[in-house]
Amino acid sequence: MTELFVVITVIAVALVFDYTNGFHDSANAMAGPIATGALRPRTAVILAAILNLVGACLATEVAKTISGGFFDETLITVPIILAGLVGAIIWNLMTWLLGLPSSSSHALFGGLIGAVIVGAGLTSVHGWVIVSKVLLPAIVAPLVAGIAAVMATRLVYRISRRTPSAHTNSGYKYGQAFTASLVALAHGTSDGQKTMGVITLVLIAANLQEAGTGPQWWVIIAAGIAIGLGTYSGGWRIMRTMGKGIVEIETPQGAASGAATTATILASAHFGFGLSTTHVSTGSILGSGVGREGAEVRWSVARRMLFAWLLTLPGAALVAGLAALLSDQGVLGVIALLMLLGVACLVIYLLSRRHRVSHANVTDSHEVLVLAAAAPPTTYPNDPRLDSPKPKKAKKAKKAKAKSAA
Repeated sequence: MTELFVVITVIAVALVFDYTNGFHDSANAMAGPIATGALRPRTAVILAAILNLVGACLATEVAKTISGGFFDETLITVPIILAGLVGAIIWNLMTWLLGLPSSSSHALFGGLIGAVIVGAGLTSVHGWVIVSKVLLPAIVAPLVAGIAAVMATRLVYRISRRTPSAHTNSGYKYGQAFTASLVALAHGTSDGQKTMGVITLVLIAANLQEAGTGPQWWVIIAAGIAIGLGTYSGGWRIMRTMGKGIVEIETPQGAASGAATTATILASAHFGFGLSTTHVSTGSILGSGVGREGAEVRWSVARRMLFAWLLTLPGAALVAGLAALLSDQGVLGVIALLMLLGVACLVIYLLSRRHRVSHANVTDSHEVLVLAAAAPPTTYPNDPRLDSPKPKKAKKAKKAKAKSAA
C-alpha cells in the first residue's frame, strides 16, 4: 500500500513537470506570431495547447528511449525518479521566473541523471545513449535549424521584394500562423513523449509494467492533457524573450524560422532523439535574424541564453542529486521532499507576482530579466504610460508655452 502511494505520487509529480514543460516551452511555437501580430496571444496559446495534445498522441519513439535506453531499469527505484522530477521542476520554474528559455528536456534529463547517479550509482547510467541521443543533438540541431532558417529567410525576402503588396504580407501572416502551428504539433510529438517515458519508467521500476514496453494508452492521454494545459497557461515571460529579446521578428522571417524549426523537430522525433525544442526554436530565430538584412540580432541576450543552456543539465542534476539523498529515506523522506517542492513552487510564484508578464503586456519589451526591471511592480518596461508626462506637469508646460508665445 505504501509503495502504491509513492507510485501514484510520483506519477502526479511527473504530470506537474509536464505542465511546467507546456508553459515553459509554449514560446517555442507562438512567440513569433504573437510578436508580429499574426495571432492574438490568447488565440495562439489555445491553438498551441490543442496541437500539443494532438502531437503527444502521435508517436512514442522518444518515450521508449527514455524508459528503456538511458538507464539500467533494474537499478532504478520510484523515489529516485521522484528526485529527478523535483530537480527538473525547480530548474524549470527558476528559469521561467528569469524569462530565460532554457531547455525543459535537458532539465528533465539532468534531473534524472543526477538522481540516478546518487541513488543507484554511475554505472546505472548508459553514457553513450546520453551522448548520442541528448548531447550531440543539442549541439547539431540548433546549428542545422539556424542554417535552414538563414536560407529560408533570404529566400522569403527575395520573393517578397519582387512582389511587394499588402496581400503578400497578409499571406505571410497566414504562413507564420501555419508554421507556428506545425511547431506546436512537433513540440507535442517530442516533449509530450518525455513525460510518457518517465511515467513508464516509474511503472517498470514498481514492477507494474514489463521492461522494454512502451507507454500505455492512459499514460499517453494524461501526458498529452498535462502539456496541453501548461501550454494554455501561456508562459508569457519566456514568450517575451523569444519574441522580442533575441531579434525583432517580422512576419516573413517568422514564417521561415517556424518552417525550419518544424522540420528539425519532426526529423529528430522520428529517430527518437531527446531533442530540446527550445534550442531548435532559438537557433531558427537567430538564423532568421542573420538572414534578414538590417535585422538587429541581440547577441548579448543570446550569450545569456547559451549560459543558461550550459548550466541546465548540471544544475538540474545537482538539485536532483540533493533531492535523492532525501527521497531515499523512505516514505517520510518522500513526504518531506514533496513539502519542500511545494514551498519552492510557492516562493517562485510569489516572486513572479512582483513583476507580472501576461498576455496584455507580453509584446511591450525585449528585456530578458524581468526581475531586474527598473519599473515598479504596477508598471512594465516600455509601457507608453511611463513616457507620458504627468497631468500637472503637462498643464504647467502648456501654460508656459502660451505665455512665451504671447
